[in-house]
Amino acid sequence: MPAALRVLAPESDGVPSATPILGLPLARRVALAAQRAGFSEILFEEAPGLAGALAGTAARIVPALAGCDRTGASSAGGPLQTEARPAAPARELVLPSGAIPRIDWLRRRRERPDVEEAPGAGAGLFRLRTARDVGPAERWLLQGLIKDTEGFFSRHFERRVSLAITKRLVRTPVTPNAMTAISVAVGLIAASFFLSISLAWQFAGALLFLLHSILDGCDGELARLKFTESRLGGVLDFWGDNVVHSAVFGCMAIGWCRSAGDLRPLVAGAAAIVGTLGSAAYVYRHAMAPVREGPQFTSVTAGAPTRLSRLADALARRDFIYLVILLSAFGRAHWFLALAAVGAPLFFFFLVAIEVYGRRLGRSLS
Repeated sequence: MPAALRVLAPESDGVPSATPILGLPLARRVALAAQRAGFSEILFEEAPGLAGALAGTAARIVPALAGCDRTGASSAGGPLQTEARPAAPARELVLPSGAIPRIDWLRRRRERPDVEEAPGAGAGLFRLRTARDVGPAERWLLQGLIKDTEGFFSRHFERRVSLAITKRLVRTPVTPNAMTAISVAVGLIAASFFLSISLAWQFAGALLFLLHSILDGCDGELARLKFTESRLGGVLDFWGDNVVHSAVFGCMAIGWCRSAGDLRPLVAGAAAIVGTLGSAAYVYRHAMAPVREGPQFTSVTAGAPTRLSRLADALARRDFIYLVILLSAFGRAHWFLALAAVGAPLFFFFLVAIEVYGRRLGRSLS
């Protein structure tokens, strides 16, 4: 396994190591990705401005390696699947100058260096040849933030908007945790609009609820682009979402109760809130708390993916927001509360059933 990563010195007409790429110098972005991928040693061949670009990273600057083949990459900017072939020690993985790797690609190359990836499959490396390649490289990095598990509306609408926002925020001092706080604040404001049964107020609240969901994607995007993911950030993001959802259900219940002159809607609101927070507590304890490395939240269930766990993940997606918007457009947001009063507790029991089934299956196979 390669223990070290070597980045070749830029060619005379190549892209400088200090070129900003989504808020970080090119060399710094590569070094931080290599650290996350588990490389024990990260080496950059000497280049102007390199020391400043690598400040605060574990990378070291070394003299250029004599006799190294620097032509192992495509002649044009764009995604690559192969690295340069150097006359370097066998335990080094060598990247051509101007290359931006994705963390998962680096990790695969570190763990299984002899396995070649088919051209066009995965696009784990992007090579910048000239300054004109900076824009395409940034778009490539942003596209890599879209998760395969996202719902239809999240992938095709919300993520497009959140990425456009993140692209501008990543060059500012705004932190991921600050974006979480802004997202939660917008969500709580949205919840207050459902205290009214007015069509205009409910629809405005539903649109703000959607804005909350869009902004909620920005905190994770900023964290991954800036390499500032943290356990605290994951916890704040997870519980912030569930607090907002509970506030929306509570305000819907109060608004429905006031308009109907009946206390029974409060029971529906309580059922939706208890189901939501119960499921959140269950997911946090069983799927999030045990995680020590990598993304803290990837699934609502722990263990290997199964058909039941994939179904649970699909049910947990936030595409339900669009149903809230549709019903609010007719002043019927409380209809969604009626569905949530049944669906939220059932989802909690479904999670428990998956856990029990998994344990029984494990015992039967042992």
